[in-house]
Order: sequence, then C-alpha cells, then structure tokens
Amino acid sequence: MLAGHIDVLRNLGLLSAVHFTFQRLRNWLFPPKLLTVRSRYAKYPLVCRRGTSDLEVFGQIFSHREYACLDHVRGAQLVIDCGANVGFSSAYFASRWPQAVVVAVEPDVGNYAQMIANLKPYGSRIRPFLAGIWWRSTGLMVTDFAGGDGREWGRCVRETEPHEVPEVQAVDIASLLARTGHDRISVLKIDIEGGEEELFAHPCPWLNVVDNLVIETHGPGCEAAVRAACEPHGIKLARFNDELMVGVR
Repeated sequence: MLAGHIDVLRNLGLLSAVHFTFQRLRNWLFPPKLLTVRSRYAKYPLVCRRGTSDLEVFGQIFSHREYACLDHVRGAQLVIDCGANVGFSSAYFASRWPQAVVVAVEPDVGNYAQMIANLKPYGSRIRPFLAGIWWRSTGLMVTDFAGGDGREWGRCVRETEPHEVPEVQAVDIASLLARTGHDRISVLKIDIEGGEEELFAHPCPWLNVVDNLVIETHGPGCEAAVRAACEPHGIKLARFNDELMVGVR
C-alpha cells in the first residue's frame, strides 16, 4: 500500500499527486460527470468519465508507469497503440517521444469518443482509428473480455456470425503501417483483451519491421501464441511484470 502511494507521488509529482488523490475522493463522494487529471508524463491534462474504469487506467499508466519497460527506447518515429481505450497510453507515448506519430486503435464507440477528446491537443501526430485489431479484414462485434469485470477497460472483439451486422470493421497491423508511410514500427503496443491469441495464431510477417513490442497477454494460450510467433522473427521476449511481455529486436 505504501509503495503504491510512493509511486503515485514520484511519477505524478507532488501537485499532480495531490490533485489525483482529490479527484479520486471527489469521484467517490460527489461524482461529477468528468474528472480532469494531470501527470508529468503527459504534456496535456486528461479527462476521465464518471463511474468508469478510466481513473484506474490512468493510475496504471501514469501513477505506476506501466510502460516504464520502454524507457530504453530513444527517438521513436512510429508508435502503434492497439487497444488505446480512452487515449491515456497514446498520450503517454506522444509525450515521451514528441517526434513520433502515434496510431491509436480502439473498437468501442464510447471509449473512442473519449480518446479523441483526450488526444486532440496532440494534433496531426495522432492517427485515430475506430476499428478492432484482427489478423484479417472482416466485420467484428464488440463484446466484453470473458475474464474481465464488464467495464470499459475490458472491451474486446470477435468475428461476426453470418446473421449479424458488424459493429466495427477489423484492421490488421500491416494495413495500419502502410497507411502511415513509415517503413518500420518503433513501438507496437497490444492490449486487446484476449484477442492476442487469435492475432498471433496466424502468420505475422509484419513482426519483421517491429523494433519494440509490449503486449498484455491474457492467459497461457495468449502467451504461447505470442512466443511462437515472435521467435522466427528474431524478437526476444521477456516478462516485465505479471501482465506485460516486452519484445526487443
């Protein structure tokens, strides 16, 4: 518990840590519609929605610096953020590498709308996509991760059945890269709530142009698929914590 408070203070700074604590208390006692939060690791303030998982996502990324595993990366030019939620991870990446273009992909309409609002100050450096990451072009349905708590941070996708109208379209990594005009992906972040297993179970030729990979695996099946896909492409994987795997070429 104490270590967690120390992380918040160290990573947010004194004023932002006090503000974050106040906002959490406010959200519990007198929940407003929106909460503004700040971090020394985000160039601009960010907004959380009332009664959602947004504050917890902010805490993971900024208070506890979930992506400190990428501190070794210098001069990133292209970041692809798969499963961008409300844009906190993309804001972190855009602030850390001010020269980088960040492609932010999110399938949930509500999350996507909040993501657009949070990332607007970064201008044309952000390339947003309302889509689901998949291994092929197809229609998708947005659902909740079976192992989650049913809240906004647990949205995932599945392929449509023949009788269903797609809620969102799929996009694959190679297509995203082609739209950017870049030759390589400096950082590829994947957190798609179990969809990793389906993605990595199919050929992944785009791994040849990925320099750094950070992925949240959801269960042993996901981890096994990621390891099997990365090995032939020369990406060395290591576990950063209980949730994240980091790959470096």
